[in-house]
Amino acid sequence: MNGKNLEISRGIDWVLVWLYGLIAVVGIMSIFAATYHNEDVVSGFLSMKTDYSRQTLFLLIGIVLATFILLTDSKFFTATANLLYFFGIILLLLVFPFHTRVKGTESIIRFGNFQLQPAELCKIFVNLALAKYLSQVDTDFKKLRSQLIAAGLVLLPAILSIMQSETGLALVYFSFFLVMYREGLPSIVLVVGFSLAALVIATLLLDPNLLAILLTAIAIITILLLRRQLKRKKEILVLIISIWAICVGIQRFAVPFFFSKVLKPYQVQRIYATVGRDFPVDPTTMSEEDIRKIEDKKRATSYNVKQSKIAIGSGGFSGKGLLKGTQTRYDFVPEQRTDFIFCTIGEGFGFLGSALLLLLYLGLLFRIIWVAERQRSTFSRCYAYGVASVIFFHVFINMGMTVGLVPVIGIPLPLMSYGGTALLTFTILLFILIRLDADRQMVLR
Repeated sequence: MNGKNLEISRGIDWVLVWLYGLIAVVGIMSIFAATYHNEDVVSGFLSMKTDYSRQTLFLLIGIVLATFILLTDSKFFTATANLLYFFGIILLLLVFPFHTRVKGTESIIRFGNFQLQPAELCKIFVNLALAKYLSQVDTDFKKLRSQLIAAGLVLLPAILSIMQSETGLALVYFSFFLVMYREGLPSIVLVVGFSLAALVIATLLLDPNLLAILLTAIAIITILLLRRQLKRKKEILVLIISIWAICVGIQRFAVPFFFSKVLKPYQVQRIYATVGRDFPVDPTTMSEEDIRKIEDKKRATSYNVKQSKIAIGSGGFSGKGLLKGTQTRYDFVPEQRTDFIFCTIGEGFGFLGSALLLLLYLGLLFRIIWVAERQRSTFSRCYAYGVASVIFFHVFINMGMTVGLVPVIGIPLPLMSYGGTALLTFTILLFILIRLDADRQMVLR
């Protein structure tokens, strides 16, 4: 047994383990700095009544889970990937009849004092199932069928999350398309995706009639530039006209329908605020309650980002010091222990502390990619890229929203933000990768 345990410890990538531990400890320190209220520090950590004590407990539980994962046979994850995905979908479906509404989201199931957010936990199962599918011998990303199946695995939990008013976590699932691209998804798919995003943004920024005229002008100019080719291949003309019709249809019908019937008013307001515009309020088609909610959310979003910028900017180069920040210590920054936890680092430790934290995340991401590229197993490589994609998306969006670069969509900073489900999810994600890497000499299809 001792020899076996020694062999397991030799295969573990301790760089990943130490990076995980450092970021998690910095997270607890940040939560402590944001929520400490002059109580005795020792009793505060032991009471399990403070946020930092509960986060410490979650970290200890995570360490126990990590130990069990490291002692698990790697084949377990390939054998149960599809079953775990099915279990995750069941959990998401159970949210609808048993959910508890918390701060605008309906994605949480509560058991007494314990809360579970299946949309967060399901990222693990999606990553495993996608890696399993991409590693199958008969999966060929040059075929439309394979592309649709892989996209379906990702989009199903994303759609269920949107239906639970959890748009932020739903967007995280789209990071898995980076894994597909690494495994051979045609570049045209990403080009189409970015083009659709650009069209949606243009729909929000420009007058509908003006945008329709611009799209028509682009189509006409394209036809004139390709007139010689069009004489030989009429199919190109059909393609140009079809793309024009689809773009106009999306601009005229799809975007207005999605923004009015699918998204909540506060979600629409966040998107409009990101592109620098106010949500157009129409008293003739909207109720007074909806208008009031939009105006309240508009003020709240603007206030949150403004206070976040003040907190980060006031930290200067070296920061004010631990427990010496005014914006975060006196609750000027809303959700400073969760979505805006980065403000605590920015104010307390300034540019220097923020840069060091960013370097820790960059080190973690580059190490994961390095680990991914040394895998002999397609399953392990795909899973590793999935972990990197999810962490990158969370870090980019969370830090971006604290400085006003992206919408305030409410996703946690990995291993930093307060929340048991999020911390345990990232712990499990990372340590499954460490376990797979420890057995990289085995070929796991």
